[in-house]
Amino acid sequence: MPEIDAARLTAALQDRYARVDVVERTGSTNADLRKAVEDGAADRTVLLAEEQTAGVGRRARPWSSPKGAGLYLSVALRPGVPFSALGSLSVVAGLAVRAAAAGVGVEASLKWPNDVLVDGAKCAGILAEAVAGAEPSIVLGIGLNVLPLGDVTPGPGGLPATSLAEQGATTTDRTDVAVALLTEFDELERRWRLAGGDLTEAGLLGDYRAHCATLGQDVEVQLPDGTSLIGRAADIDPAGQLQVDMAGGQRHTVFAGDVVHVRPA
Repeated sequence: MPEIDAARLTAALQDRYARVDVVERTGSTNADLRKAVEDGAADRTVLLAEEQTAGVGRRARPWSSPKGAGLYLSVALRPGVPFSALGSLSVVAGLAVRAAAAGVGVEASLKWPNDVLVDGAKCAGILAEAVAGAEPSIVLGIGLNVLPLGDVTPGPGGLPATSLAEQGATTTDRTDVAVALLTEFDELERRWRLAGGDLTEAGLLGDYRAHCATLGQDVEVQLPDGTSLIGRAADIDPAGQLQVDMAGGQRHTVFAGDVVHVRPA
């Protein structure tokens, strides 16, 4: 498994990102960048790790990643959009991952709020975390399976894992895939940023709706208090939240941070 070529990655992205670092091993790239943001890291700083041993997903779910099998990266951003718009960055990231996968011949779909699927299996996960401070900041984490992971137990959401390689990708050079992904993300994030974090104004909401496998499904949305909402996943709003139509005609807006799982009902 060739290592990510840090020099080639930096050269390809130097006009898009303030800093790009690659480390062999860390606990969590998101945790590392949260600390870096608190210490004054520049907007558009990127950190990639060959291996993560203490990654943390949504709702503090722990995970680890095998060395050399995927892309495990985080981006620190100070986008200058309203704090309430920061959560919609997961939509932007999902579209970037889907576009990068399409660029290597793999057609992916998006499962709200933070998974990228191929043939019903999970190929990537996304985590956006706001960072406290005077200026609204966010750290965005992306884990994308490039090479086969081997025998992996499905995560808490019950989805099996897959990878770009297993889905017939035309290249599995992780440096090339990283360049493609971060280039796609840069272009979409700049559109989102210029639109003040408004997905509609940025022209991204329609694309997300078109590729969101969750929409139109009857779903069970499991909430942290143990209760569930059961209804039809009807729409994604301009803030990137899921709208669920209930049997009684009521529409509920579900915030990504309030969801334990979204499953077919």
